[in-house]
Amino acid sequence: MERIYKYFSFFILGVLAVITVYLLSVPEIHGISELTFSEELTGNLSEGNSGIDSESRFYASGINDQYTGLKSWGIVRGKNGELPRADPGAPELLARYNSIYLGDTEKKVIYLTFDEGYENGYTDKILDILYENDVKALFFITGPYLDKEDVLIQRMLDEGHEVGNHTINHKSLPLLDNKDIEEEVVGLDRRFYQKYGKNMTFLRPPKGEYSEKSLEVTSKLGYINVFWSFAYDDWAVNRQRGWEYAFEKVKQNLHNGEIILLHAVSKDNCEALDSIIEYVRLAGYEFGDIFELEKLARGEG
Repeated sequence: MERIYKYFSFFILGVLAVITVYLLSVPEIHGISELTFSEELTGNLSEGNSGIDSESRFYASGINDQYTGLKSWGIVRGKNGELPRADPGAPELLARYNSIYLGDTEKKVIYLTFDEGYENGYTDKILDILYENDVKALFFITGPYLDKEDVLIQRMLDEGHEVGNHTINHKSLPLLDNKDIEEEVVGLDRRFYQKYGKNMTFLRPPKGEYSEKSLEVTSKLGYINVFWSFAYDDWAVNRQRGWEYAFEKVKQNLHNGEIILLHAVSKDNCEALDSIIEYVRLAGYEFGDIFELEKLARGEG
């Protein structure tokens, strides 16, 4: 019996040693370990719970290779007009596949974008404010939004805004195979064309999650992946903090070539928008033509 216990002890120690070596050899999960709200990171968790359990996220990010591994877009904000810092290597990866998170950083120009996962009653007012101030924006819509909000989408187009692709079902693209990526993206574009007679140029990856594979696949399909250089936790409709909060967040983070992500479901964003536009212009910035981003992403700007 003593011999059995001895062999069993050696077996357990061996198993623990193997597990330890394995865990030490697994690459760090991209972006997640650096997440601290005190650093005011924007990205990663910027659209709430991704719906991916921790095991799936670990598999996609830690064990899979650099080409297919899931990455979460995140930046560390700059101060006093400084450009934000993205993950090392991320800007180069985006540039390789006609993707973008900043506009022309040599100019005091701001690009305004809104994510439209669903309608919460504020888009009509947002469009009013944009019209009154002669500002054009880029609205990223999902499949349900396309199906339900014909009047708002038509108004966006009629008033000179651009409508971008946020996929049919808001699924994490790196976790899909090539066929499903195409269906999520091209499927929405096809339905949009059937309704409005034009194709989508810009794509915003759901949840800010991407991989080199998803960038390559969508780039070959002809899309410009548009990330962002500023966002904040504005998506929780039950945790709004007043228009002044939204205004101060944007005010404190202006920088050249900024691509702003705002969620149109936010009451705060809607109520702050007029003041934001006024302040941006008083600070010497102008609102850029959205299609400048396409030229920059394709190396034509």
